[in-house]
Amino acid sequence: MSKQEDKELKKSTKKSLRTIRKTNAKHPIREEGRILKYGTKGFARNIWLSVAATIVMTITLVILFVTVVASVILTNTAEMMRDKIDITIYFKPNTSEKVLNQLSDIISKDSNIKSVVLSTSEQEYDKFVEENADSDDILEILDDEMKALMISKMQATMRIKVYDVDNLDSVREIVETDETFQAALDPEMSPTYDVNQAEIATITKWARIARMGGLILAGVFLAISILIIFSTIRMAIFSRREEIYMMRLVGADKRFVRGPFLVEAEICGIVAGVLAATVSYFGFKFLAPKLAGYGIDVAAISDILESNKLIFVYLVFVGLGVVIGRASAHLAVGKYLHKSS
Repeated sequence: MSKQEDKELKKSTKKSLRTIRKTNAKHPIREEGRILKYGTKGFARNIWLSVAATIVMTITLVILFVTVVASVILTNTAEMMRDKIDITIYFKPNTSEKVLNQLSDIISKDSNIKSVVLSTSEQEYDKFVEENADSDDILEILDDEMKALMISKMQATMRIKVYDVDNLDSVREIVETDETFQAALDPEMSPTYDVNQAEIATITKWARIARMGGLILAGVFLAISILIIFSTIRMAIFSRREEIYMMRLVGADKRFVRGPFLVEAEICGIVAGVLAATVSYFGFKFLAPKLAGYGIDVAAISDILESNKLIFVYLVFVGLGVVIGRASAHLAVGKYLHKSS
């Protein structure tokens, strides 16, 4: 192209841009349409960079979802285990029901006690028979003589549920200092104060690690997403610098110049949000039965994803994607406009 032709092209472009600006000033809706049109074209023009930015943003959003889900289900699992915990106190065989009721009255005075369930030696024997109802070999040997022998050896029990499993000092103090308890306790079986405490502590620890580790990992990918989108927009700006320069010459405001690049980034965010929500939904649906099989409480997340709240989950993903994309593009364009002003 000769210098004369290049000069004529620039002149023609300036004239077209000036006409567009005058038209847009009178028709704001048309201006919004042009911004959307140019932004969509820009997304397609830089398709490979746009795809890369979308993929990284999708990974970031999925990691954020995994972080939230892991924290929620592990915390709920720990709470579920806490609710199921009971403390079993063993008493001498054949401790009478009257004595057990006295012991229940004593322990129930503690404000941390939620419930108390008593069981005599005879009732413990009946539970044993019920639990082994399908075992013919065991039932065959349980004649009257064996029954009497087993009852004479079986401890009576008190099963206690408490409100705060991390604070059992008051319960311990009653059991270890009250004379009635001391006289009735079985010396061969200690109360089960610490059963399941280690498992709960481990799950709580993993919930904390999942929350912190996930946030750190999501932060890393968020930074990568912002950098990629920033670079994508900067490359788009560089390839269209002549066009932007002429826009500025004919009086285009910063909003009109910035708009198409924001639209590009928002398209990345919308696509990434939909992809991330879909991957997260089907990924959780696939893993949920396996997690439940290990005793992990997935009910809270399942209730959300299997209800009409799913659309809200998609909207949150898309909203986060748009915010990330728009913030990155705003930063890139703002930096360019600041330099060029």
